[in-house]
Amino acid sequence: MFFHFTGKCYIFLSLLVLSACSSNPTLMPTPNVFVNTHYLENDIPEALRETSMELIYVTDRGTSQKKNITYDASRSSSIAYGVAKVNFGDKSLPWSELLAQSNLQERSADLTYVLEQVDEQGRFPLSPYKFKIVEDRLQIDEEILERKSFHENRLNSQINQRLKNSNKKDVILFVHGFNNTFNESVFTLAGIWHFMKRQGVPVVYSWPAAAKGFNAYFADKESGQFTIFHLKETLRLLFKNPEIEKIHIIAHSRGTDVVTTTLRELIIENRASGGNPRKYLRIENLILAAPDLDFGIIKQRLMAEQFGPAFGKITIYTSQEDSALGISQWLTNGLSFGRLNTKDVNKNEQNIFNSVGNVSLIKVPKSGGFIGHDYFHSNPAVSSDLINLILYNAAPGSKERPLKKLENNFWSLGFDYLIDK
Repeated sequence: MFFHFTGKCYIFLSLLVLSACSSNPTLMPTPNVFVNTHYLENDIPEALRETSMELIYVTDRGTSQKKNITYDASRSSSIAYGVAKVNFGDKSLPWSELLAQSNLQERSADLTYVLEQVDEQGRFPLSPYKFKIVEDRLQIDEEILERKSFHENRLNSQINQRLKNSNKKDVILFVHGFNNTFNESVFTLAGIWHFMKRQGVPVVYSWPAAAKGFNAYFADKESGQFTIFHLKETLRLLFKNPEIEKIHIIAHSRGTDVVTTTLRELIIENRASGGNPRKYLRIENLILAAPDLDFGIIKQRLMAEQFGPAFGKITIYTSQEDSALGISQWLTNGLSFGRLNTKDVNKNEQNIFNSVGNVSLIKVPKSGGFIGHDYFHSNPAVSSDLINLILYNAAPGSKERPLKKLENNFWSLGFDYLIDK
């Protein structure tokens, strides 16, 4: 009876740890890369040299009835899209001051995020789509196809307008993890995009996470399965847009399961039709940050399906000090991909990683804070590597990414990474 009781208490406390998040997020710490080489105005597209930031969003969250909350953790059967405008609590903050603060490790200004405006611009038809069988072939209802095409074109038009302001004709798609609200997902990508010198078009894909209650983690896990079809539809419209040269996907925590499951299905679908997913997907970087994935499942569902060759580079950020993934690992009784170590990869798996040649596992140092799960943007060393990876498409060990080579496909970085000594 005692062990049963303490087990329940541990699960409850574990979920509290997994649920912990900042109620007043601020602009992410200045990445190490800007300590010696400054964040300069001339590097920012002229049309984007202002304090506020606009990000495109796509979501299948339900609409909230609460004040100051646009979308909540409930599920919607239709995909909504629009523009989210991010600013800072100090409305008088000029662009010149934000520029100055973006070069400081210790800031003197309050850069607390504010979601100033959410403008929903359209909504796709409800899914599942109505269909019929014509001569032994499945055919979606023509009216639904027309409405779907209208919204695809409208969303791609928004993306193309923003591509005109960027030197890089790329899209940066962010898929958040467990217990992240809509606002938090927008804020996270806003910070990353800001320090990417506002190049490319930032797109937030926000699925129905942040459920409440004792079973929140498991409810979010199921919502991650719910959203797969909608994410496939979103990616398909990006793949069809000829104005987009490259796509970079950043997935965090449980979002890595959402993304890899979605991409696996798209890859199988494309190969079955005789296509080449490397050309069709145009995904230059697939970044899995602190992946909340079972390594055994990764081996059988991704490696066995020859997942890797469909991408330019796959980068996995791992940490043995990630408390959230330690708890997830305990709850599921499996080896977490986000806590993978060199000794966890056998000879056969090493050979597969080496033969693919585009998979890098980056071991990161222990981050500040109790949980250490959001290090991909809160740790200035890790965020620097991520930014240089996307901006320069640099290989590990290159001048732009001077990572330390470990065994096999493993690399490491320290706290002083990209700080000139």
